[in-house]
Amino acid sequence: MITVSRIINSLKVRGIKGSFKRMSGGPQIAMFTEDGLDFITNCEEIPFNQKDYDRSIDEQITLNWVVPEMGEGSGGHLNIFRFISYLEKSDIHNRIYLYRSHKFKDDHDVQEFIHKYFPILDLRVEIYNHVDSMTFAHGIVATSWETAYFVRRYNNVISKFYFVQDYEPYFFAPGSYSAFAENTYNFGFRGITAGDWLKKMCESHGMGAVSFRFSYDKDIYTPHQKTSKTKRVFFYARPVTPRRDFELGILALRELKNMIPDLEIVTAGWDLSAYLLPFKYKDLGIQKLESLPEIYGDCDMCFVISATNLSLLPLEVMASGSVPVCTKGENSTWLVNETNSILVSFDPFEIAQTMKYYFDHPDKLEEKRRTGISFAQSTSWEENGEIVRKAILEGIKEDNENINNRR
Repeated sequence: MITVSRIINSLKVRGIKGSFKRMSGGPQIAMFTEDGLDFITNCEEIPFNQKDYDRSIDEQITLNWVVPEMGEGSGGHLNIFRFISYLEKSDIHNRIYLYRSHKFKDDHDVQEFIHKYFPILDLRVEIYNHVDSMTFAHGIVATSWETAYFVRRYNNVISKFYFVQDYEPYFFAPGSYSAFAENTYNFGFRGITAGDWLKKMCESHGMGAVSFRFSYDKDIYTPHQKTSKTKRVFFYARPVTPRRDFELGILALRELKNMIPDLEIVTAGWDLSAYLLPFKYKDLGIQKLESLPEIYGDCDMCFVISATNLSLLPLEVMASGSVPVCTKGENSTWLVNETNSILVSFDPFEIAQTMKYYFDHPDKLEEKRRTGISFAQSTSWEENGEIVRKAILEGIKEDNENINNRR
């Protein structure tokens, strides 16, 4: 069992509940309701409790994770639950609390949903439908910009962490929401980021951070050798997620299709039946994870571009025996590079020309494929889980030494 007293002795530390009321004649302020933006200005503090702290000294280290509502197969939640499960197996106990969720009626409802759609989560993890039931923990973890506002005012903990998987201000056009998201990097939390680009972005706000890297599910993704001679490209098409550059991808593929008329284009990630695209394609919609390795591996290249932090897809593509095509930039190159991937600009014609080059030079494409497989297989979730575990224990140790400042 990991306790505060144990980590103090064993680790070396490196050198909003209220709401605005609707006023008469006020459609213009209808957004400021219980379901609106009140949580941003809610300053109702949940105070530090000395008795809770005193009881916790020799208890197992416990973390409270505050997460937004999830849907089936949410990639962000899957990654959060993966790390939570690693910590649970490493003798750190975890509780999950949903924040601003309206989808589930009670704790049992959300527990059933998570266990059904996210079987990766360790069954020992506690799951709650609302933060109202939150109790003392050694650490609390924000997992999105909205949850950070609650974590800011919950003080019945030793340490506060921010599990950052993307730069959320970029999810919005410049304005109020982008500012609300950006403000959260100034709340004084300890950052744990998915990759070095996000670490750098957090540090630009004066927020200290530790970064981990990606791996993949090695029970699902294995190399598949393409047997068909048909030239085929996969496109991760999500028009509902602007940061995944749907329009850029469609324009680039149109140009590529003009250059290679017999090219077969395969899409997945969203149902595109309502979209009229300028070329013939095979739409696979939303697929189960188990189907993806064969889909990827049966394509010469997989077009998986992103305007913000890259997703897990490039590594999963490599592990499946295909070659990812990713956009250039620090948001990508902390993981992918010219040896294991094809890096392109944000110009549709240049993208098409680059992809055609590799169709014309299959030996160079094969070299990237083999390097990608090797690179993917060298990664480890366990290794990255240990990075997160160490950052959490060191943060709690350091903050515990300064706990007198909180009394």
